[in-house]
Amino acid sequence: MVLVVQNDPEVPVGSYGEQLDEAAVPWRLVRPFAGEQLPGTCELAAAIVLGGAMGVHDTAKYPFLSTVREFMDACVRADLPLLGICLGGQLLADVCGAMVSSGQWGEKGVHGVTLTDAGGRDPLFTGIPREFVTFQWHNDSFALPAGSVLLASSLACPNQAFRIGQHVYGLQFHPEVTTDVVAAWARGTRATSSDWEEYVAAFAEHAPAYRPAAARLLANFLSLARKVC
Repeated sequence: MVLVVQNDPEVPVGSYGEQLDEAAVPWRLVRPFAGEQLPGTCELAAAIVLGGAMGVHDTAKYPFLSTVREFMDACVRADLPLLGICLGGQLLADVCGAMVSSGQWGEKGVHGVTLTDAGGRDPLFTGIPREFVTFQWHNDSFALPAGSVLLASSLACPNQAFRIGQHVYGLQFHPEVTTDVVAAWARGTRATSSDWEEYVAAFAEHAPAYRPAAARLLANFLSLARKVC
């Protein structure tokens, strides 16, 4: 079973839920923010930890983050296939001893990302162009944990993806969002209607490139999980 951890009611599984269903992959959504309990790693084939508006250090306001961190630490120790997305990637970096900072590398909207040489060889990015389109929505960003491998970068935010161990990945970008999710996030900002409509229009314009790469990334992750199991 693949476990999907949702940290924020406004940050859903998006297109990845549909893709898991279409691939007939058994999966379960757990919402720790709503008091739902995380299972032990021995029950899982893989885990995906989604993003959220909170920061990794906001445990006083969001105490469930401590439980999510403990779960991710168990995944790392077991080298269970794990994909941390945005906040999930930041939590992973924090668990592995790296700094997560605010305000320095923030991004919103459609941005290009480039694979490193190591990223071009990594199974998570098989079949994905060396330069590909991502959707970004973050103020915080992670440093690289000791012993990790940088897989993707950009001028706006140099640490976009890393691997630690053989099967554990952290991403800064959002491969799972849909047009509806982008629209909801954009409306939630203080931007004027014309500004948030620009986010949606830009996403729609780049969707023909974004969607295949995002789908391939999840397919690669699931393939990796099957090989491990």
